Amino acid sequence: MPEPRTESTRRRFIATTAAAGGAAVVGGLAAGQPALAAEAAPGSRASMATAGSKAHRNAEKEKKMRIVAVEEAFAIPGAIRQEAAIRQRLEAPEAIKQEWFRRLDDLTDLRLADMDANGVDVQVLSYATPGLEVIEDPAEAVAVARRVNDHLAKAVAAHPKRFAGFAVLPLQDPKAAVVELRRAVKELGLKGVLYNDHVRGHYLDEPQFRPVWAELERLGVTLYLHPAAIPADHWRVFDGYPVLVGPSWGWTATTGAHALRLIYGGVFDEFPRASVMLGHMGELLPFQMARLDSRYDQVRAERRLQHMPSYYLRNNVYVTTSGVMSHAALLGAVHAVGVDRVLFSIDYPFESSAEAVAFLRSAPYAPADLASIAHGNAERVLGL
Repeated sequence: MPEPRTESTRRRFIATTAAAGGAAVVGGLAAGQPALAAEAAPGSRASMATAGSKAHRNAEKEKKMRIVAVEEAFAIPGAIRQEAAIRQRLEAPEAIKQEWFRRLDDLTDLRLADMDANGVDVQVLSYATPGLEVIEDPAEAVAVARRVNDHLAKAVAAHPKRFAGFAVLPLQDPKAAVVELRRAVKELGLKGVLYNDHVRGHYLDEPQFRPVWAELERLGVTLYLHPAAIPADHWRVFDGYPVLVGPSWGWTATTGAHALRLIYGGVFDEFPRASVMLGHMGELLPFQMARLDSRYDQVRAERRLQHMPSYYLRNNVYVTTSGVMSHAALLGAVHAVGVDRVLFSIDYPFESSAEAVAFLRSAPYAPADLASIAHGNAERVLGL
């Protein structure tokens, strides 16, 4: 029986660490440089041969490796009335924001040129935050969802080898959301859903959303759980420290907590084939798995799970690399959830495609495992 991919990756990493004297590998990763074997003495024939073979291998890997990026944003000017006001509240220098907006609104020229320049074969497109979740009127949300999904489907149809897409759903009306989900997947060919954390303070573990989970499971598509630009409530611990709000910490804390609500709320016990994707290395949850398990039996819970919390992170959650270009974090995430559950993403245009692709190509993995992260897992999970 062939060795499981996760176990083989773990053994290769342990063997590599031992060969390099441990500290050399860890030190190399801390400096942002992958170390796959102990370095030979500088200037020696062994070192020159190693350098030459590494350069050849890297050149071949870069030339051949297909890259699919799965959290790549777009926008439709004017589709959401609240969008302009919310955009102005984003904490970023004005020049950077304007460049983001210019690239968000473009679905061909700038985007395809960026992909070509950096070797990205496919972007899986998703409608940018703030998203439909900020719309108050359910009927308006339904109309906007149809408009966005139709627009996205046309873009994918125009470039079917370069784009795929995640649908938006009008979750203000869960019954209408089920209908739109079915249409988006079966008629428009979209590959799943991206959802921005909460619908006006409501979370997806709540009973009214069970029909949506049932349809996601029936269709066999995933839901990408993405942070929301507008928080559901105010955390006093952030007072006076705007750096804590948003992408540096607040989004990770709230989106990760939402994912845990799905687990502790029994969503995956009721719908065991349902799944979510979490960006930013799983909103750090893979690194908390041991703690989640060790404390679970020591707290009160109205609903007892069928498995320990870590089980769901390994079986119902996919992790993407968006916005976390750290080999140490990637090694930890793969070790925690398995190489078959980690997918590459850039978070275009908010992150640099060049930096993200360089991080991916230099990751310390065997070619088969790197290919899984770069494209294989996305192709399997999303049916690309």
